[in-house]
Amino acid sequence: MVSGSKSASSRAPIRLGMVGGGKGAFIGAVHRIAARLDGEYALVAGALSSDAKRSLDSGIELGLSPDRCYRSFRDMAEIEAAREDGIEAVSIVTPNHMHYPAAKAFLEAGIHVICDKPLTATLDDAKKLATLARKSDHLFVLTHNYTGYPMIRQARDMVARGRLGAVRLVQVEYVQDWLTEAEESSGNKQAEWRTDPEQSGAGGCVGDIGTHAWNLATFVSGLETESLAADLDTFVDGRRLDDNVHVMLRFKPEGSNKPAKGLLWSSQVAPGNENNLKLRVFGDKGGLEWQQEDPNKLWFTPFGKPKQLLTRGGASTGAAAARVTRVPPGHPEGYLEGFANIYAEAARAIRALRKAGGKVPKDVLFPTVQDGLDGMRFIDACVRSSAKDAAWTKF
Repeated sequence: MVSGSKSASSRAPIRLGMVGGGKGAFIGAVHRIAARLDGEYALVAGALSSDAKRSLDSGIELGLSPDRCYRSFRDMAEIEAAREDGIEAVSIVTPNHMHYPAAKAFLEAGIHVICDKPLTATLDDAKKLATLARKSDHLFVLTHNYTGYPMIRQARDMVARGRLGAVRLVQVEYVQDWLTEAEESSGNKQAEWRTDPEQSGAGGCVGDIGTHAWNLATFVSGLETESLAADLDTFVDGRRLDDNVHVMLRFKPEGSNKPAKGLLWSSQVAPGNENNLKLRVFGDKGGLEWQQEDPNKLWFTPFGKPKQLLTRGGASTGAAAARVTRVPPGHPEGYLEGFANIYAEAARAIRALRKAGGKVPKDVLFPTVQDGLDGMRFIDACVRSSAKDAAWTKF
């Protein structure tokens, strides 16, 4: 049984808190924009920095009441849980190593959790958090934001409906260039924590954007990974974590079909690439191609027929894409809207749970703690495989 949240009218904004995301933090600002885009949330509290003064200054700058700018996330969880007007959900946007303790504190306080990816810094912490989340009466939402794009929902629906036939091949890449030089030595805070194993975990590029690529491939294809062979490289001298990743994937067989195969390339040292995320899925009846930098277009090629361009909001898209589409065709939707779609899906679920005994609507779709745990298994398997000279490794 899922318990209801604190008393609130069905349409009142969801009271949201945030851990991390203070002054100068990139992803915290993205989450705040996403949360307010549809008017579903009101940010009312925060532990925005591990530094008490910075947390207070950041909160006041965002319009929070000083008494709800907390010195630590533990104080925030305890005090907000006791307030009649306390937060209903918390957004966790810290470096990876703080995801587990923060999420644990809020789940145990009876507060819904919306957490940035990857789930945690270590597989052991991921397993513990998954166990805790499954036992909790409250939601755990993981913000793999690319799953929120309308044309990704369209692609997933087409695969599920058999438009591609039996899936044979999946190719995905997520390529950047911002770490081509030792950016972590120049005072760039984002680079510092992402290349620090104490904060990021065992994976660098593979944990930062490789997990996005792998999650997107499995989200659209519906396939489960059976084993992989990974080659992780560190090209920049002195860097402590990987900055380039090549992975071969073997997926579990489905029915009588031959098991599908996959290729994943993730890099942060490829000059000329900004956020070049691409996905291609091929079956025995057709193929799909999508690129994040042109997200409102999906190319579909039925075997033996001309390539077809499907557009967001266009005549050939269906209900799966339409439900997460905001504006008319030809008006671009992108990164922020994809993020906002995850928050909107979470809001539908939270509103349903405001009633005692309420249930999450069946059509709500967002990444869960299980997706986060699988992502950590992917990172772990890649690291273990690479340490054994790219040996095939069970997932």
